[in-house]
Amino acid sequence: MADQFRILLADKIPPSGLEPLQDPRFELIETSGLRGDAMAEALRDVDAVIVRSTSNIDRAALALTERLRVIGRAGVGVDNIDVDAATEKGIPVFNAPSGNTISAAELTLALMLAVMRRLAAADRSMRAGEWDRKSYRGMELHGKVLALVGVGRIGGEVARRARPFGMRIVASDPFLQEERARQLGVEPMALEQALAEADVVSLHIPLTDETANLLDRGRLQLLKPNAVVVNAARGGVVDEEALAEALREGRIAGAALDVFATEPLHPDSPLRGLDNVVLTPHIGAATREAQHNVAYEVAEAVRNALLHEDYAPAVNAPAVGTEQVRRLQPLLGLATRLGQVGRALAGNIQSVELRYAGESDEEALRPLAAAAVMGLLLEVVGRGGVNLVSALHLAETRGIRISRVLLEPHPDFGERVELRIAGGAMETRVAGVLRGDEPRIIRIDAFPIEVKPQGVLLILRNRDVPGVIGRVGTFLGEAQVNIGEYHQSRLEAGGEAMAAIAIDQKLGPELLEALSRIPEVIAVDQISLD
Repeated sequence: MADQFRILLADKIPPSGLEPLQDPRFELIETSGLRGDAMAEALRDVDAVIVRSTSNIDRAALALTERLRVIGRAGVGVDNIDVDAATEKGIPVFNAPSGNTISAAELTLALMLAVMRRLAAADRSMRAGEWDRKSYRGMELHGKVLALVGVGRIGGEVARRARPFGMRIVASDPFLQEERARQLGVEPMALEQALAEADVVSLHIPLTDETANLLDRGRLQLLKPNAVVVNAARGGVVDEEALAEALREGRIAGAALDVFATEPLHPDSPLRGLDNVVLTPHIGAATREAQHNVAYEVAEAVRNALLHEDYAPAVNAPAVGTEQVRRLQPLLGLATRLGQVGRALAGNIQSVELRYAGESDEEALRPLAAAAVMGLLLEVVGRGGVNLVSALHLAETRGIRISRVLLEPHPDFGERVELRIAGGAMETRVAGVLRGDEPRIIRIDAFPIEVKPQGVLLILRNRDVPGVIGRVGTFLGEAQVNIGEYHQSRLEAGGEAMAAIAIDQKLGPELLEALSRIPEVIAVDQISLD
């Protein structure tokens, strides 16, 4: 571990938010306005960088750095960071997903009220010297249907605040669980149905390939004439041209937007000339409280990553919370070692299926798969070339298909992980369990085997004939190699058997070759589980 970590603050960060980094182990380097080659050069000599929305960390900026270990974004979106390029280099990218939750939710309600009561237009009229009460008749929120598209942290907070206004809340979110829907008092339904029922549509989704222009011309046509659209989430999830057309033609009543596909919003945008639109310049997190919170949140994540290698909150790491990752640590270690064993026994690897049964839910599958793939690739790309952040990406670039299966808990095993590794006509299976927090391998292919996955293991396939165990033990004894565990399994008497042997030191190539020449030994593999 380094005696001191150098952290580049590439944008202005509130000093109060940097409290987690006020530690002699961190050297904070403040700068701003770095672009292109200057950014790339600055990143070469630091362990971490923290940005807001101004600075860009692109592929070119990351190309030369070998030292950089952490990227932090003091905000929710990571649009100004090339996450794919960071992932390829095994660099975790942290954001601050909850720091501006309250600010964004409150702005959403403010935008709803502003567009429903036509406050911006009334304000402009007053500033022009008018007193025109009759032109600004609005609508109440009470009794209206609010359709939430996305019910994550911010969507949930909007739901909690909308209920006291007397709104009926419907929600479209494929990941919304029944229990959470009940807690929030929302009615889950399909997107098209929610849009058709809505008086107010509020979007709370990230911008992805699937959500780009989600609210397009076709879906806008589902809205009622008195409906309004509110977007304080991400630009690009609404087709702005189609929205402007619907507003201009009076097919919907209004819109309130804080985010846009291109920012700053172009001066010639048709949205600027419409009287039934409220526009704000991406101010969802522009409160004193939010600015402090997002800085503090990302500073704490950077600190934990550098000091404790805690990558759980990273946007490009396995998607589970820190506490869950801590609880999963024994399982992650088991999955990695199963991957190492599987790699040693398998031939060409074309696909990997991870199967898990235990107390955790589907959220555990991705980190477990990443841990298993890390074990598979350790000897392929080197121990410095793969980690939990980069493992799944590296598998994808090598054409390895990864699938994950959640099974019902088995009454005999509290936590069980199995890998099925396929390549050509061959499939290798290796399974393990936790006994307490102690990992054990319990099966290799069809053979029940129980051995602790640590140190050096010899995996032998041999004919099931009398004296094999004695001959192998004698061979290792004469080679001055101590045996820690010896487990042999067979499916039928006289057929093929398998042995897992834990030894205290690795066999050299000559000893390994000599062991394989024992007449009863069919094949032998040596695995070092550091």
